[in-house]
Amino acid sequence: MSDRNDLDQHRRNKLKVIRFDKDDNKLVETDKPKETFADVGGLEEVKKKIRLNFILPLQQPEVFAAYGREAGGSLLLYGPPGCGKTFLARAVAGEINANFMHIELQAILSMYVGESEHNLHDIFEKARENKPCVIFIDELDALGGNRNQMRQHHERMLVNQLLLELDGLQSFNDQVFVIAATNTPWYLDSALRRPGRFNHLIFVPPPEEAERETILGLKLAGKPMGKLELERIAKDTRMFSGADLEQIVRDSVESALERMLKSGNIEPITQDDLKKAAKNRKATTLDWFATAKNYATFSDVNQDYQNVLEYMKAHGLR
Repeated sequence: MSDRNDLDQHRRNKLKVIRFDKDDNKLVETDKPKETFADVGGLEEVKKKIRLNFILPLQQPEVFAAYGREAGGSLLLYGPPGCGKTFLARAVAGEINANFMHIELQAILSMYVGESEHNLHDIFEKARENKPCVIFIDELDALGGNRNQMRQHHERMLVNQLLLELDGLQSFNDQVFVIAATNTPWYLDSALRRPGRFNHLIFVPPPEEAERETILGLKLAGKPMGKLELERIAKDTRMFSGADLEQIVRDSVESALERMLKSGNIEPITQDDLKKAAKNRKATTLDWFATAKNYATFSDVNQDYQNVLEYMKAHGLR
């Protein structure tokens, strides 16, 4: 019963029903990302898996056809929050030179019965009109949760519509690619994981030490700085997400601003600022790994999350 209550609370926290303005036919804007994998710091294993399972079959279909591998399917990125899943999705679109549509739940959900399903269909239709196109669905667990756990009929119908669009029963999905992200893949409806839907499950972990140093450098760029040893801060921020590191930089900027208000001069960010900010923060990914470990250990019938357990073991989290 507690799992059911947790799921209900999880969905209530994420689902914000709004009224859809029918006069606004621009549900989601499309753009063409300039980001590519070259702009993604680290995550080499993740990029390798995406290239092999998603990008190369699109670029060299005849080669992969010889091995019985077809282009298509969709990607599901999962992992702790703040680890760059959205940026990675944009980079995938940039790699295949496709348009990009970032779907937020507010653009779909409506208080009127049947309206949400129509909104979702309209988004897929717009993608088909602008192909090649990557549709990125953030927080997929709030949109495609387990239908068996849903109390409201309209919620189940929205999942059914998503499955229908993924299967392309009403229109061809040729050159329309769907990438989704979730922090809680165990809440998803099992039908979403069938072949041809989200059949590529990619774990996006927190940045490694060298990657954390790079992220800190990028976040500090253009700001007044003293002599900094970012490698030391990177070493002290084990398991920090990219969002956690960005917050450390913000805290350091705040410290420098406080000194500036006292001195009346521009005060640079110092090593002590960064060190103090890092010491006062805790890696937000640790709570996620604790939850993921429980699911991977006791509820992972298909062993979808064994790589999470392997990652935790390799990083001393077990």
